[in-house]
Amino acid sequence: MAVDSALHEAANATRTAPLIDHLRELRRRALICAIAVVAGGVAGFSFSDQLIELLRGPLGSTKLYFTGVGDAFGIRMQLSLIAGISLAMPILLWQVWAFVSPGLTNAERRSARPWLPLALALFALGAVIAWSVLPFAVGFLLSFGSDDLLPMIAADRYFGFVSGLVFLFAVAAEYPILLVFLSRVGVITSAKLRAWRKGAIVGAVIISAIATPGTDLVSPLVLAITLLLLYELSILLVRAGGR
Repeated sequence: MAVDSALHEAANATRTAPLIDHLRELRRRALICAIAVVAGGVAGFSFSDQLIELLRGPLGSTKLYFTGVGDAFGIRMQLSLIAGISLAMPILLWQVWAFVSPGLTNAERRSARPWLPLALALFALGAVIAWSVLPFAVGFLLSFGSDDLLPMIAADRYFGFVSGLVFLFAVAAEYPILLVFLSRVGVITSAKLRAWRKGAIVGAVIISAIATPGTDLVSPLVLAITLLLLYELSILLVRAGGR
């Protein structure tokens, strides 16, 4: 009886040890990610004047105003956080890869390694598309002004709109990576993605309408088109992977 109890405790300890090791490794990777975001945020804050000048570009000569004592500082902190995440993105993706890769076979690691630069490229592509859309979205919204409706734009709301739009597009552009991953573990196939195409169109329209932070028609339309094009890209990538 005592021998059985000892064996049972030893088996439990054997099962628990890898879990504790994984949790420690996860904590270490998360700490590195947090440090990277903070370092990127500090860099972003040091260039906040240039960031503000760049992001207010679509407004032209239209002035921005703030009413709260801490609004100007809050805007700089908000932009710094988004800049920090963006600048830290290579490190964030690498830490995710470093955490996941030990559980993969050599063949799986070789096939998955090219997705790291692709994820960075998609993130940058989404941000570029958003920045290209931004002048049209801002121009569309301001076009409804008149002599009786003069713009007096709150700076915090404007930068929240702009930074939210750019970051949303950048993150949304990453979802083909998720679909490819799901195909690798056998959840989806290219045939299923083709069969779900009509539902994907409806979903892209609904998500775009809900997710875009402004009230213009341009940004949700472009986001929906971008999501659908990336969906088609996902089908090609999944098919190229033999699924």
